[in-house]
Amino acid sequence: MPDTMIDPAVLSNAVQLASRAPSLHNTQPWRWVADKALQLFLDPDRVVRSTDRSAREAVISCGVMLDHLRVAMASAGWSTSVERFPNPNNRDHLATLQFHPMEFVTDAHRRRAGAILSRRTDRLPMAAPPDWASFEPLLRLRLSDGPVHLDVVADEARAELAEAAALSESLRLYDSSYHAELTWWTTPFATEEGVPQSSLVSAAENDRVALSRSFPVTNHSDRRQSIGADAAAILVLSTDGYSREDALDAGEALSAMLLECTLIGLATCPVTHVTELHASRDIVAKLIDRDACPQALIRAGVAPALEGVPPPTPRRPIDDILTFA
Repeated sequence: MPDTMIDPAVLSNAVQLASRAPSLHNTQPWRWVADKALQLFLDPDRVVRSTDRSAREAVISCGVMLDHLRVAMASAGWSTSVERFPNPNNRDHLATLQFHPMEFVTDAHRRRAGAILSRRTDRLPMAAPPDWASFEPLLRLRLSDGPVHLDVVADEARAELAEAAALSESLRLYDSSYHAELTWWTTPFATEEGVPQSSLVSAAENDRVALSRSFPVTNHSDRRQSIGADAAAILVLSTDGYSREDALDAGEALSAMLLECTLIGLATCPVTHVTELHASRDIVAKLIDRDACPQALIRAGVAPALEGVPPPTPRRPIDDILTFA
């Protein structure tokens, strides 16, 4: 890594922090190799094949991890340059990262890294975000120079979006492989991966969130009854195509949006099941004001404090995801 060699402990700490990135079913489909640079690879053994046949969502997950890593390194005093898909003969080699010392670290760098730790996927109903008209332009500004487009679903289109979610669920009602994967990744015995029972919702809670994947339900009581139906703002991230490059771009943008919302105190929940099948994805595409390819959605709203906040979802040990060559 040019200019100045980085202490391996600094790099390990940054990768460990960045591994808090959300991923499909918490599969954590990334692998890092540190040599003269830091290399990011997709781990094909951790792709959820029935749900994600092309590995698009796994690459999106790696894109979130990539942006989280840049944020973590900046808080440690290092700027990052990224070469995406450096090896045309290995499409699982997603990026090569080089680091350079920064002149100084600002409070904003530290707060953004702190948002990685405070962010969590919230599947419960949310209240509408306050002063959204002022916040939305700031989100758009974060993506204004990039390849990923941001749209916010209008209130009058929410019913159609709910139909897309219902269609996605109905088309998979008898897909035994899909349901077997859901059961596998939500086992109550998971310790390092998967979605723990504490992060799932009850049937009553799930019924109040129209834009939600139907995970196996739990025995939680009906929390946040004062909110009623979910009123979160719904963001759509789209690209000009569905290539692997587009998916990585979408993941980096997803990271930026999640952290930006977290910084102002909004709860978030990434949503991808409505972009997994062509039929529901086409409905989403018609709801955004551009000719683009929907990659992922985000629910963003206000989450009242719970009496008991669920513990952080598990993550794989650093030695499982980072190798020093």
